[in-house]
Amino acid sequence: MAGRAALLAVALALSCAAAAEAAVGVNWGTLSSHRAPPEVVVDLLRENRIGKVKLFDADPGVLRALARSGIQVMVGLTNGELAGVAGSPAVADAWVAQNVSQHVGRGGVDIRYIAVGNEPFLTSYQSQFQSYIIPAMTNIQQSLVKANLASYVKLVVPCNADAYEGSVPSQGVFRTELTQIMTQIASYLSSNGAPFVVNIYPFLSLYQNSDFPQDYAFFEGSTHPLVDGANVYYNAFDGNFDTLISALSKIGYGQLPIAIGEVGWPTQGAPSANLTAARAFNQGLINRVMSNKGTPLRPGVPPADVYLFGLLDEEEKSVLPGNFERHWGIFSFDGQAKYPLNLGLGNPVLKNAKEVPYLPSRWCVANPARSLDEASNHLKLACDTADCTTLYYGGSCYGIGQKGNVSFAFNSYYQRQKQDPKSCDFDGNGMITYLDPSIGECRFLVAIDDSKSSAVASCGGGCCAVFCGVSVLTLWVFMYLRMMGSV
Repeated sequence: MAGRAALLAVALALSCAAAAEAAVGVNWGTLSSHRAPPEVVVDLLRENRIGKVKLFDADPGVLRALARSGIQVMVGLTNGELAGVAGSPAVADAWVAQNVSQHVGRGGVDIRYIAVGNEPFLTSYQSQFQSYIIPAMTNIQQSLVKANLASYVKLVVPCNADAYEGSVPSQGVFRTELTQIMTQIASYLSSNGAPFVVNIYPFLSLYQNSDFPQDYAFFEGSTHPLVDGANVYYNAFDGNFDTLISALSKIGYGQLPIAIGEVGWPTQGAPSANLTAARAFNQGLINRVMSNKGTPLRPGVPPADVYLFGLLDEEEKSVLPGNFERHWGIFSFDGQAKYPLNLGLGNPVLKNAKEVPYLPSRWCVANPARSLDEASNHLKLACDTADCTTLYYGGSCYGIGQKGNVSFAFNSYYQRQKQDPKSCDFDGNGMITYLDPSIGECRFLVAIDDSKSSAVASCGGGCCAVFCGVSVLTLWVFMYLRMMGSV
């Protein structure tokens, strides 16, 4: 028994060591009609040495592509699935079997966490998910125990920063109605070696409050620091982080590890959203995390993990919060880097996606032989379906003129319809061109041919980097223990 335990410990230690380099991970959202094939995205992650990825669901194609990649994965139990899982252990068993067990056991996906809901305590949800969280966690945990995965796959609950409040960090407390459930969640996390996951967005603080000092949102220091007794805060991230620490301390879990589930800066869609600001914020954040300076309440202790939001732009996200919602990616929808960024993982700049299967190089534009006023009547029709957020104030296509606006809208609709010739008609006001109509920084996109997606990860015909040997060893140990009746 001691020998088998030691062997398993070696396997797990090697697995952890292989991924320990990736202090910074990314959120991989898929709310897009222009989805790059999962294997192309996984290759993009590996080329940029990104070793941690957080998903918002458990898409089987995405998980198959992540097999044998060496990337640590957080899968998501969506808010819509909470009620079913909370109400039935059998539903929880089925969810774990379908979304975790089959991929870990057969596909070699390194699933480390299951996110139980996504920001389920948002005030805007009016407590509709709150009663499901603990029962869902209980049932999923029991399902993991049955599947012999509970010691490796941990549960977390990503929370928005509106779960706690305080005028200064030392006064941080959870919202009154959340105190009991946060204590229960913190107790589980502490007992199971899992971090408290929180989403922090200084951009939103700046966007929603005209009096918010702009330099306080970044990491270069502020002329308006926040003074809290002996502690002085020069950026919003540190102040928010320590407010959470105070809130956790008040329920008895002040030493609980904290991971940042989402943090980032959009590149357009608002006056303060642009490439320069996004690069300054994300690079400043990464540099601060890598420096291991920590915060005034946790000096020398950086977050357990930091997941940038996001990996790719998602043009199907709701724009109710603002047009910027579709432009959080450090890469565009097709995996092209928007700006130079050193993730601290070995590459000085981001590398672009390779072998992206675009549709043919053709675009739909306004027909110059027709009246522009007549063509403009179709602009709203196109934008009701396609993404035109870049045309508005704060967007990269703002100010390209009436003809440019119409052509951009027509092309966005045409590409969304996978270049169906009929979709460029607009009662004769549109025409197909083979000349790129992009104007300066305003890019007229060509859609991705998602019919060519194999949904199977490619590792160059062999094992993916160091994970191959680790994965084989871990699986061999697992099979050996199963034969011995210990698994």
